[in-house]
Amino acid sequence: MNGKPKQPAPARVTDLVERHNKGAQIVCQTEFDILPVDFQHRSNPFTAYIFLCRYSGSVDGEAFVFRKCYARGCPNNLCPHVSRAVLIANRYLQRDYHRMETAGIAIDKRLFSLEDMMVKFDRQQESSGPPMAIHDYVHLAAEGNEIAVAPDLEFVPAVEHFERLETKTVFLMADFAVTCLGRTHHYERCLACYTADREAVEKSEKIRVANERLRLLYRDLEDAGATVNERYFA
Repeated sequence: MNGKPKQPAPARVTDLVERHNKGAQIVCQTEFDILPVDFQHRSNPFTAYIFLCRYSGSVDGEAFVFRKCYARGCPNNLCPHVSRAVLIANRYLQRDYHRMETAGIAIDKRLFSLEDMMVKFDRQQESSGPPMAIHDYVHLAAEGNEIAVAPDLEFVPAVEHFERLETKTVFLMADFAVTCLGRTHHYERCLACYTADREAVEKSEKIRVANERLRLLYRDLEDAGATVNERYFA
């Protein structure tokens, strides 16, 4: 076979910098979003809002897209409040912009806007429609409704900010596209996470935990009569 083997698409800012340093042509744009995600904190489940930057573009003409979480905000005291999370997100976003700029990658240095994020936060809080919990869809399926579930799985890098401490974390995220009553809704859930610095030690075990949680969810959905396109982390 002629030519170089195809490299995997970048999944981190570090990947973009490394590929650029090896001579690749990088084109990159950013887009921001805020999403509600269910987390498990020890024995206490809670919902937080994560601040995501979606990086997309091309490496030597090959398209890529990945997301990075820059902060987590809560309306309770389990993590920084949403308004403070915007400031934290921008702090870490500017670090990544500096890394990319220093490497020579052109990037539009837009920041999270407190006004825009609060508008999106309010919309999330006030949103109506089917219940945004996966087991509510189990109940709907058991009542005879046609439910189809298509999960999209992703490793999402993040910087978690605590009191005088920052930790690089990777979230194992599932975005469930649920088609119900003629409409498709998205429900995001964090199934596991590991410390980036301990990836070699923790990743395989966290993948096992995430896949076991997926397996139980799929079983509940299918037992209730839902159609599920089963996918697992690898």
